[in-house]
Amino acid sequence: MRQMDRRKFVTGAAGTVAAVLGSAAVAGDAAAVPRGDGRPGRPGGPRDALRRELRGMWVATVANVDWPSKPGLSAAAQRAGLIAYLDEAVARRLNAVVLQVRPSADALWPSPYEPWAACLTGVQGKDPGWDPLGTAVEEAHSRGLELHAWFNPYRVANHTDPSRLSASHPARLHPEWVLPYGGKLYYNPGLPEVRAFVQDAMLDAVRRYDIDAVHWDDYFYPYPVAGQTFADGAAYAQYGAGFPDRAAWRRANTDMLVREMSERIKALEPAVQFGISPFGVWRNASTDPLGSRTEAGVQTYDDLYADTRGWVKKGWIDYICPQLYWNIGFAAADYATLVPWWSEAVRGTGVDLFIGEALYKAGDPAQSEAWQDPAELSRHVDFAAGYDQVRGHAYFSGKSVVADRIGAMDRVVADHYRTRARPPR
Repeated sequence: MRQMDRRKFVTGAAGTVAAVLGSAAVAGDAAAVPRGDGRPGRPGGPRDALRRELRGMWVATVANVDWPSKPGLSAAAQRAGLIAYLDEAVARRLNAVVLQVRPSADALWPSPYEPWAACLTGVQGKDPGWDPLGTAVEEAHSRGLELHAWFNPYRVANHTDPSRLSASHPARLHPEWVLPYGGKLYYNPGLPEVRAFVQDAMLDAVRRYDIDAVHWDDYFYPYPVAGQTFADGAAYAQYGAGFPDRAAWRRANTDMLVREMSERIKALEPAVQFGISPFGVWRNASTDPLGSRTEAGVQTYDDLYADTRGWVKKGWIDYICPQLYWNIGFAAADYATLVPWWSEAVRGTGVDLFIGEALYKAGDPAQSEAWQDPAELSRHVDFAAGYDQVRGHAYFSGKSVVADRIGAMDRVVADHYRTRARPPR
């Protein structure tokens, strides 16, 4: 029985955190080679004030990046901090909050499958004394906000020591499910029992709460780490017959996860959306003529074994929110190249396109000159308005929305969000 009835009115990586992503969030920046033959994008057109659009804000919980501000706060202090983010979204005239509720194979609700998240109390498995997801849904809806529940399918821990997990953690009960890689622990996507379990764990939240969407970020198979091997050879030997190579088998595993989850969500709660926010480059055109005219150092199809374009074409997801975390004019992965590419990818599919925006880069002294300009993100929104397939934007992340280091979010709101808007439902 769901804890709340589905409401009748209609109002996210990096995905995720710069501090946690490390090279992943900026892999294209760091490893790409400039293209050198820039192709101009179509300029942004006038905005339709009545047009439905997503205006989202990610709130990351892994490693306490956004919320809670630190582990071990009282239930009242945690609740107040969460409410403050929802109120900030309303003040910025946003209409969706993408709350990370399963950061590392643990949960921000009383899950029968996985332990309470360590980010709440500092002790994985310890009851925080309240229900963060249930509260988030109720309080978001009371403010006219959608609540997209953000899950990470396979990450188990940001370390490689299983003994640091709670004693009842499924990864300790089933050590054969887990592989260390790049200083982290992951569930092995090549095992059918793993795929079934992680789906069951996530669907528990769909069954029990009135969430508006299931949201995944960019982590499927882990980002490649130089000199290290993801040791799934035994699973490949057992299940890889009939595939031309391990890469094709890995992509098929990720495809199965996405397709099965899509089917199960729709069977359980047809009104719940299923959205994915991948790294922004599917493939470079130098690798595949269907790819974008980019030279990114990471390609989701080849490096994460995630056929993001294929999921769109097959209609397995309701929306895609690529993390286009580069400035207009960035040679290796130009925002003005990728927006039209993704617009064409979704055209005619019925899949909504939202653009993930790197607010966290605005004003960061470690970033390029383009990111020191408070108007950079506003130009993104204006540019994207020239492409009818773009149905909104999501900003990473909550802490950056609040701090707004150089007023980039203020500029977006002043230029583009003068009134509230409803999400595209």
